Amino acid sequence: MNYPPKHHQESDKNHIVEVIKTYPLATVISVHENKPLITHLPLIYEDGKLIGHIDIYNPQAKLLKDNNEVTILFSGPQCYISPSIYGTTQLPTWNYIKVHLKGNVKAIESKQALKQSLIAMTAFLEAPDHKYVLEPDNPRLDRNLNYIEMFEISITDWEGKFKLSQDKKRSDINFAREELIRANQESIRDFLNKVFS
Repeated sequence: MNYPPKHHQESDKNHIVEVIKTYPLATVISVHENKPLITHLPLIYEDGKLIGHIDIYNPQAKLLKDNNEVTILFSGPQCYISPSIYGTTQLPTWNYIKVHLKGNVKAIESKQALKQSLIAMTAFLEAPDHKYVLEPDNPRLDRNLNYIEMFEISITDWEGKFKLSQDKKRSDINFAREELIRANQESIRDFLNKVFS
């Protein structure tokens, strides 16, 4: 039996890639001697691969090479769904968008490739306004290249988990969609008010 149920499994790779591009901060998990090492890094998707950079002093850096296997998680929006938002009788639930990937990782040793990758990642993350451009002749960039390692993950396994009330009536699916938007906007503001007061 597959879990989650089939109607919560997203098999369209275009939809999965859209999650990666919209929410690029990934949880990268490696296992060494039966212990997980976990790092949160932005990853950029390019032609079936994920490109990332890691501080050389991060203990996980030495595992992001040699074709080692990694698990990568991306998280989209999520929230509690109260039965009060539906037009029909339902029970409480939680809606979310998650992407689970597996892949094999290799180090990219070229400092020039690293530099170009950092410039390209900055351009991607600055879109659409591009208020900041990381220039190739930036001296701070050059000074830090020796402290950053670049890696590339070839994706071997794709799994989308999109739990968005798909098993409900069309009108209730729409109510849940609007609640996901509303709840995420409000919860972010409330949370930030609590932790940055």
